[in-house]
Amino acid sequence: MTFDFSPLLPESTPAPAKRWSGFPEFNFIGGHIDNATVPVDDLRAAVDRALAREGADIATYSLRSGPQGYRPLREYLVQKLKRYSGIDTTADDILLTSGSLQAMDLVNKLLLERGDTVIVEETNYGGTFSKLRAMGVDMVPVPLDAEGMRMDALETVLNDLAAKGIRPKYIFTIATVHNPTGTILPLDRRHRMLELAKQHGVPIFEDECYSDLVWANERPPALRALDDSGMVIHIGTFSKTVGPALRVGYINADWPVLGRLIALKTDAGSPALEQMMLAEYCPDHFDDHVRRCNAVLEGKLDAMIDAVDECFGTTVEFAKPPGGIFLWLKLPEGVTTPQLAAVAGAKGVAVNPGPDWSLEGDADRWIRLCFANPPIETIRKGVARLAEICREEFGVPEISGNIRR
Repeated sequence: MTFDFSPLLPESTPAPAKRWSGFPEFNFIGGHIDNATVPVDDLRAAVDRALAREGADIATYSLRSGPQGYRPLREYLVQKLKRYSGIDTTADDILLTSGSLQAMDLVNKLLLERGDTVIVEETNYGGTFSKLRAMGVDMVPVPLDAEGMRMDALETVLNDLAAKGIRPKYIFTIATVHNPTGTILPLDRRHRMLELAKQHGVPIFEDECYSDLVWANERPPALRALDDSGMVIHIGTFSKTVGPALRVGYINADWPVLGRLIALKTDAGSPALEQMMLAEYCPDHFDDHVRRCNAVLEGKLDAMIDAVDECFGTTVEFAKPPGGIFLWLKLPEGVTTPQLAAVAGAKGVAVNPGPDWSLEGDADRWIRLCFANPPIETIRKGVARLAEICREEFGVPEISGNIRR
């Protein structure tokens, strides 16, 4: 007889996870990247060099670098953040984390309590919504358009909250290669967001998880780069460029904030070998690697768009994103994407339904498709199968030749 733990669990305990049974045949969910772009040989050589030189230091916590993580990787990030994001910082203002998800959890743990209010983009990373709901935090959504968060709407939200005597704890934004829409916030909107944030005394929480994946290999400066007041907390990751299984992310913030985040990070340090390997690999290889990744990813996106055009026609709406790994797709009236996702999942096609990623009124007509991991032929076959399932369930699509929004 198995001991029953159920009576001992707090009421807030989530439902148990299902046993993992492998990836579906057509996997368009998650943030997986392209297998072929992982630089396996260079990473093996990098970790060998690092271990040969400093391997004995794994006898100590944090590799003699202290609780902020391996210092050579933090020093590399100083250069990378300057070149890619325009951020002037120091290694002492960077905390390495176990992926950007841990970074997000630490920031939320520092700033939020049940009943607090935060401002979020109306459509956003699903994990943002689920984490904030679990904490009992009130989310106030701001709509987006083709260029990201609308500043007129943000101003209205901030003014309305101020009139009610509510000061939000932060404005959360994925300004550069938004998840799931792929938008990149223009420079003038970035300046306006900072103006509004300063006016209302509300910090900005900037997530740059996908910001390296831009087809043009150019992007506006990060919000933190434009901020002269220390009110922007910036997080990023190597997950979407080198590999999500490495679990190496980071936080960049001024010391009064970073010092408190370090005090909350009680895991005795994030894994060391990954940090050593990246510090050895990145200085000589990262820039070329990102360019190769972007070329591969844009090719896969084009293949997915061609397949959607062919299989769904004018029944769907989308815009080609300027970067990232997702296509955000709007299906016609009458299609309910949670139902579509459930039926398709049972038939080997995994997609993310819109309500998991959006607070928008018609979120159940949207789906998020990740094109980064499947081979191009699998993308084509999977989109065709999804269209067949959609037709079987909802009677659409019927025609071809897509008109993009």
